[in-house]
Amino acid sequence: MIKKLVRLAVVFLLLLLLGGLIYWKTTKRPAPVSSLPPRPAPAEKNPRTAHPSPANPSGDLSAAGPAVKKDSAAEVFAPRPGETLEYDATVTKLNSTVANLKLTVNEKRPFGAKPSWHFQAFAHTENPYRMVFELDDQFDSYSDARNMTSLQYEMHLNERGQKVDSVQRLLPSVEDPPPDGTSAARVLPGTRDPLGLLQFLRGVDWSKTPEVRSPVYDGRKLYDTRATVSTSATAVTVPAGKFTTTKIEIRVFDNGTEMKDAHFFLYLANDTARTPVLMEAVLPVATARVELTRAK
Repeated sequence: MIKKLVRLAVVFLLLLLLGGLIYWKTTKRPAPVSSLPPRPAPAEKNPRTAHPSPANPSGDLSAAGPAVKKDSAAEVFAPRPGETLEYDATVTKLNSTVANLKLTVNEKRPFGAKPSWHFQAFAHTENPYRMVFELDDQFDSYSDARNMTSLQYEMHLNERGQKVDSVQRLLPSVEDPPPDGTSAARVLPGTRDPLGLLQFLRGVDWSKTPEVRSPVYDGRKLYDTRATVSTSATAVTVPAGKFTTTKIEIRVFDNGTEMKDAHFFLYLANDTARTPVLMEAVLPVATARVELTRAK
């Protein structure tokens, strides 16, 4: 049971980044070459090869429905270069920290012809749980500075001594070849990666926007996410302090079918920083929490 709970907590860390959905569904490692629903097409290596058509190339899930905020630049928040947020992951049935997570906002710089943000996430299991599931993962996101849509997503995974490195350029157009050293992931316009999605959600004015939708590419598959306001003034206590937060429920859909293995919630501080102070999932056998321990 302890081994299962440790793995669930680690999987939850990745689920919150959406980089671990494939672990939850199949317990298989994401491959550096990816396929996208609803019509799978292999990622391409440079030089130019045959270009598959993107799924629903005219679709923009972030602007669907009358109550949904159209995809736009952040309204109430802008990333702060140098920001570092540190978290502990715990499970209700265990009495110690299972893993830790660090999120960083790096420099804003041109990425090709577009200004972009470089975001990073680092996930590590803690002793004594490293003996059960050793994990040291790094994720890099290069996201459009205007709307946090993904330009390039990288996964550098080291789990149980097995390493996988994946660098993928997200390309909505079938006419654009990937640069040398990268693979091409053909995605919908407006697609974000997990780190860009988190920053985008921080920038939504939730007092005016009841729901946002966004396609998200996790390094292997394309999902639809729907985020809605659950409550607007929820008191939260975490190791970093006490906060009044907006509670956001995040639902994940795979090929139009909601993934109901867990319920996900994001708690954003009601201040100018819009800091994610708590990420929570109610899993079939336990509740997992990722709590802010330090912000700088």
